[in-house]
Amino acid sequence: MKGFAENLKSIIIILLVVLLALLSSLRLMKIQVVGDKNIETPQQYEPGTLTYTKGVKATRGEIIDYDGNIIVTNDARTDLVLRMAFFPTDLQEGNKILLGIYRALEERGYKFKESIPISFSKPYIFKSKDTDELISDLNLNVYATAENCIDKLISDYKIDDKYTDEEKRIIAGMRYQMIDKDFSYSNDLLLAENVDEKTIVDMKELGNFYRGIEAIDASERRIVRGDILPHEIGTVGPIYAEEYDELKNKGYSYNDVLGKSGIEAAMETELRGINGQQQIAVKDGVVRDVKTISDATSGETVKLTVNGAYQLKLQGILDNFLNNTFPSLNPKPGVLKGNCGAICVLDAKTGAVKGMATAPTYNLKDYSENYDYFLQAKDSPLVNRCTYGLYRPGSTFKTITATAGLNEGVITGGTPLVCHQGYEFYGTYYSCTGYHGNITVRHAIEVSCNSFFYEVSRLLGIDNITKYAKLYGLGSSTGIETGDAPGYLCNPETFAEHGQEWYIGYVIQAGIGNQDCGMTPLQMAVVANTIANRGVRYQPYLVDSYYSYGSDTLIKKTEPVIAQQIELNTPDLYDYIVGGMIDASRNMPAIYSLSDLGFDVAIKTGTPQTGKNLDEQNSFFIGFAPANNPEIAFAGVIESGEYSKYMIRDLILAYQECYGLNGVKPTKQKLPEEIRPELTTTTTTTTTTTESTTSTTAAEAVTYEPVTEPLTETPYSQQPWTQPVQPWTEYPAAVPTEPTPAYDPNTLASEASQEPDYN
Repeated sequence: MKGFAENLKSIIIILLVVLLALLSSLRLMKIQVVGDKNIETPQQYEPGTLTYTKGVKATRGEIIDYDGNIIVTNDARTDLVLRMAFFPTDLQEGNKILLGIYRALEERGYKFKESIPISFSKPYIFKSKDTDELISDLNLNVYATAENCIDKLISDYKIDDKYTDEEKRIIAGMRYQMIDKDFSYSNDLLLAENVDEKTIVDMKELGNFYRGIEAIDASERRIVRGDILPHEIGTVGPIYAEEYDELKNKGYSYNDVLGKSGIEAAMETELRGINGQQQIAVKDGVVRDVKTISDATSGETVKLTVNGAYQLKLQGILDNFLNNTFPSLNPKPGVLKGNCGAICVLDAKTGAVKGMATAPTYNLKDYSENYDYFLQAKDSPLVNRCTYGLYRPGSTFKTITATAGLNEGVITGGTPLVCHQGYEFYGTYYSCTGYHGNITVRHAIEVSCNSFFYEVSRLLGIDNITKYAKLYGLGSSTGIETGDAPGYLCNPETFAEHGQEWYIGYVIQAGIGNQDCGMTPLQMAVVANTIANRGVRYQPYLVDSYYSYGSDTLIKKTEPVIAQQIELNTPDLYDYIVGGMIDASRNMPAIYSLSDLGFDVAIKTGTPQTGKNLDEQNSFFIGFAPANNPEIAFAGVIESGEYSKYMIRDLILAYQECYGLNGVKPTKQKLPEEIRPELTTTTTTTTTTTESTTSTTAAEAVTYEPVTEPLTETPYSQQPWTQPVQPWTEYPAAVPTEPTPAYDPNTLASEASQEPDYN
């Protein structure tokens, strides 16, 4: 019995030991994985040591084209900054140091760039009308003068009378810069950018006298190719006060740059990367320890859907037509100018943008070097007509009316309607392009019979016309990453929104795209692509994929998105529409022929009127190829012109060369040398260049930003707009102080009886 008891006791002891060991292991695991707040961190630094965290900037990602050619990258540089951890808290000692730094930089050819909007010399005056922020920062009343502002800085920071008026103004300007740029442990004060090695050595030596000076590694955005998609690449710029309040919670410092427009803004998160953090320990003005909390992660490389070589060819096709082809063919030289235009090309199978040309255009590098030119440049080159030019589509809209008529059952593919070279509606007579007799939908599309589509529009009514226009994506933004104008439809709702009266006669004009409406070339390329895909509408996109910085490691690839699928009540309706568009493509002069490419092309053209003078018109086209198995969809417009369809052959052949088409493999394209026009107000010459780094400061320039969004959705804006923006320091980029209206080159008809477009 005694032996059993002893054995039981031994077993219990063993079990307790095992249980305690298990509990100890679990406790240790918990501490290692999640930590223990009850375990105090041992004191790492001696008393009197200041510790603070400092951000480590990530390298901004590159932007490359579809073939991997770099469009925008970064260049390394060295900046001089002032760090708060070393700067004296005594105001008078700080003033002495600031003046000494200013003079030392000045002697070495660098000028401290201040943001205070006050003249440098007496009598002090405001250099800007926007003084609210300055006055608010200094806690002055709204009626404060420039003199009051300088006096307040002199008083608050004890800038005493031993200094001259000039020296007081220098110190006051630097003190305000500290306020304006939130000088703190996390925000250094920028003293000078891109400093040479000798100056760095000199200033570090002076650091014994002027505490807080530090040389840091920095980078600036470098535009390698400013001639490829300048509107869509966009710009970066400094963070402004109104942005900083929100951005600082996302880890931005005042000295960071921010994407302001285009891909730079749309892909800001991916391009920016993730900043790292360091913990810095300082005692007696000496750094005692630097500990890495987290490493910086470089931004991603953004690869576009656009082949740079094709983009340049497409721009050349458009420019050549405007400068050479159209002037030689212009049927109305006293009326039609043909100065401007746009072409959009999409991958028919995905919706990816493969090219967007707009004319006139500009070189992204010229923002910093020739910004004054754009204040006076005619025809608004800053407007991206592909995404923000609003145009009447003219007879290209008949494809939408045909879709509605066939799908709603008001006509069939064999329904004959009568054309006697005119159409009477509520007592008003409307002309047609010819005498077509009994005509069905396919032939009506081929010859662009107005009478046929007037009658279909009457049978449909404006609600059905509006319904199908929306199904094709008109009247709303396409969803492209960089943004675009939504445009507006011709219907009573739009007219009512703008206080305009709606007349019954507008219904039939709406059905042929010749009444008050506005569509972008990109939207019409989407229309063409939707027809090519038999009612499936893809959302256009510009970003093909994302890669780890400096490598071929794929992070993510953009997948095509179906934005809309038109439910077909008439399964074969697109047979008639596409058939008519193929027939229309065969009526071309030999030099521009679409009949000898080895495949069929489907197109529809339009010449919508743009004014009360019926000779004033635009020239529009949409299409896709090969017609039986579409790979490319496109749209184009020439303002105040004709014969825009003569560009189609060249844009298809260039596409085949660069991307491949109809079984033909693409050939590897080397980017040609960059040609930059020498911008002058009198003569135009060209200069060949390869790369450029742009870096200008707030004190040097005020620039104008490309149009990025419409001011309103009104169809009644008459002129292109550009909006002045705030100064910048990298290369021009700023957010307009208020939204900018989309460009609408159309003048509006006031009568329903206006003549229709002719094809």
